[in-house]
Amino acid sequence: MLSRFFYCCALLLLVLVLSSCGGGHTTRVIETRETRELKGWEKPYEVDGQRYDPLRDHQGFSQRGIASWYGDKFHGRKTSNGEIYDMYAMTAAHKTLPLGVYVRVTRLQNGRSIIVRVNDRGPFVAGRIIDLSYAAADKLGITDAGTAPVQVQALGYKETDRGTISYRPPTSYDAGSFAVQVGAFSVRDNAYRLAAQLRNSYGKADVQTALVNGRQMYRVRVGDYRSLERAEQAVLDFSGSGYPGSFVVAFD
Repeated sequence: MLSRFFYCCALLLLVLVLSSCGGGHTTRVIETRETRELKGWEKPYEVDGQRYDPLRDHQGFSQRGIASWYGDKFHGRKTSNGEIYDMYAMTAAHKTLPLGVYVRVTRLQNGRSIIVRVNDRGPFVAGRIIDLSYAAADKLGITDAGTAPVQVQALGYKETDRGTISYRPPTSYDAGSFAVQVGAFSVRDNAYRLAAQLRNSYGKADVQTALVNGRQMYRVRVGDYRSLERAEQAVLDFSGSGYPGSFVVAFD
């Protein structure tokens, strides 16, 4: 029984590494002593050198940004939770929301709203926050345009009692400790120089090192934000202040 448990965990991790709606990316699950007890979908992971930390505690999660969709190219492939992607089902991909959670997606241009279940990871394209199935995108009327501004609101996990559907909200959607990565450099001195400048303005900035495709990189991360919402607002501020490639990371 124990060996079967570890086999299932390894299989789930392999599915996460090899599958996502953003095919063609270099993906790895981050295994450390601190994360080894987590479920496969809870473990932090990297895509093309960028780290993502799936949320486990969620209360009142709400996010605005660009939605896209994916269709027949991925139809029949495995999603990040091991299911088979069905482009005609009401599902979606999100980078950090728990797999299995239901979310309401509202198109901001016309107020049209749908409910989808998150069963995949992605989209790994700058500026996009959710990837909808073809069926979900069609109901919002964005299949022709390809993308549209939306609001994502997490509802929780679906429960049915005597034919009545309700959603049990997770405990907290926004808790955590986050930073904003504003740049990555191959020259060490450039990274530390920028970190020192930003530390004077924002109080906290450090440099994280990582090997990317065999090359040593120095990543400058700023701030210590106690909610995802504040960190995402900071990304907008940095993007408008000369750091267009900024993104949220879990603060190490």
